[in-house]
Amino acid sequence: PPTPRHPHEGRPKWITLAATPFLLGAFFQGATGMVTDLAAFGLVASGMYMTREGLVAQAGFEARRVAKRPAIPRKLFGGALAGMGLGLGAAMPGAWAEAGLIGAAGMVLHQIAFGLDPWRDKRPDGVDGFQQDRAQRMIDEAEGNLQAMQQAIARLGDRRLTGRVMGFDASVRQLFDRLRDNPGGLGSARRYLGVYLQGARDATVRFADLYVVTGDGAARAAYEAFMDDLQRDFAARADRLLDGDRDALDVEMSVLRDRLAREGLTGAATRLAPEDRPALQSQEAQTLDDLLRMPFPGQKTPRD
Repeated sequence: PPTPRHPHEGRPKWITLAATPFLLGAFFQGATGMVTDLAAFGLVASGMYMTREGLVAQAGFEARRVAKRPAIPRKLFGGALAGMGLGLGAAMPGAWAEAGLIGAAGMVLHQIAFGLDPWRDKRPDGVDGFQQDRAQRMIDEAEGNLQAMQQAIARLGDRRLTGRVMGFDASVRQLFDRLRDNPGGLGSARRYLGVYLQGARDATVRFADLYVVTGDGAARAAYEAFMDDLQRDFAARADRLLDGDRDALDVEMSVLRDRLAREGLTGAATRLAPEDRPALQSQEAQTLDDLLRMPFPGQKTPRD
């Protein structure tokens, strides 16, 4: 799936460009002014880098149905750094209060422009939080193995092999998404995220060490066939987890239809088997007779 992008992800670079007068004007001043302006530009540029990373993290957070909030509030830190840079760039002897106000205004405008970081985890209703945390820890460890595979294959400088590993990475991340939505399937996917993925990492590292020295075509063909088989296995496991969600949905719908049929609703009754409809119709008739026997409000019964 395409990488989610935040609509404001390109804005920080324009703010960094707007702060270039601090950088250009620093070399036409004394030592104190030069250091101050360079520090101001560095703080603004660092703040915008943190802000962009926060926007990337927020886009990934919003794209998932189940996600943990970012561990570091990058946009908050980015706004603080940018405000400090603006205040430092505007600082002059005898005008420290005005510089502080400018920095505070910069922080407020930053929060208005980019918003706040996500502060709460996204959890679906009915999902055990403990099981969700276990699945997330397993996913974090598995992502480390994927990064090790990408780093090992990148040493070869071969675009085809790099793309092959990236295709496997996409299949594994689909399994990650299934586990985030259904952490109850962690037991069946534990071997894939642990033993199998570690084996793929070790095989990739060994292949990269061998191929960078020998360039063995047979080893390359064997490695590509191995990655094909492994990718199909991971994709099949992700599909089985999705089929489990479909089975649960079918059960929920069948239970609801049965309850609607017992209540005598026509839409549900038409889906009953022909042999079950007479019993349902008699039940409806009995319910209707009971309703007709009930007295109206204020009407006296024969006993009264």
